[in-house]
Amino acid sequence: MAGTSNDSNPERARVSVWLGRQPLEPYDFPDWLGPYEQEVASGMATGRLMEFVHSRWLVRQALHGVSGRPPHLCRPVHGRPVASAEPAGWHLSLSHSHGMSACAVSSRPGLGVDIEPLYRETNWRRIVRRWFTEEEQDWLLTRGSHEAFLKVWTLKEAWLKATGRGIANNLRSLRVSANLELIGDRPDENWHAALTEAEGYMIAAVWQDESGDAAPSLHRVRGSDEAHLNPAELESLSEQPWVICPLRQYPQPRESGADSNRRREA
Repeated sequence: MAGTSNDSNPERARVSVWLGRQPLEPYDFPDWLGPYEQEVASGMATGRLMEFVHSRWLVRQALHGVSGRPPHLCRPVHGRPVASAEPAGWHLSLSHSHGMSACAVSSRPGLGVDIEPLYRETNWRRIVRRWFTEEEQDWLLTRGSHEAFLKVWTLKEAWLKATGRGIANNLRSLRVSANLELIGDRPDENWHAALTEAEGYMIAAVWQDESGDAAPSLHRVRGSDEAHLNPAELESLSEQPWVICPLRQYPQPRESGADSNRRREA
């Protein structure tokens, strides 16, 4: 059912994820991009420019969806669009892959989203052997499922975005078991994670919230003209179920007697 989100109060807003498919045909350089965005985009080739403009268009439509403010009055902060500049108070996470973009929005920090196409085959076994934990290697290689790999990969990517880190040397900071129970390396509490499939993509979201682990809301943003910033059609995908993945922290290492003695002697 088309319509805007009801999450218009930052104090009560849940996590929401907004999906938009990039147009196939190039469009004119839009004048609604801010000066900083225009500068960043000015040297991009056509393909990269379309992806950049579409993602910034989606950010504005998502902020319109959660706040009710017209899209032309919405914009992200400069640099990586991890938060809103107008209206202030929203945290953002972006992901785009093979023509689809996703924008996650929350009123609280600690937010990450990742999408991967279900149809795209990769040499995933090599990735698992090179970058995943031994436990993950055991069950993923035994199961031999590309879809299972995508679940683990998107969860790890969303976790790294939510905790503000890149992929390099950090993929093992989240362990994923065969039954999708997660163990993260951050001591903070109140982390949550969820998976779903929509529009031919695997979607993972990770967020931090002390109020509970309610699943994010999911929306499809339908619009064909990104050269102008009119409000797009916002369709709730409430029929798409999320799988909540329990997320707990690594146990803190216990101090050995030798370590204790060494510190007392120091």
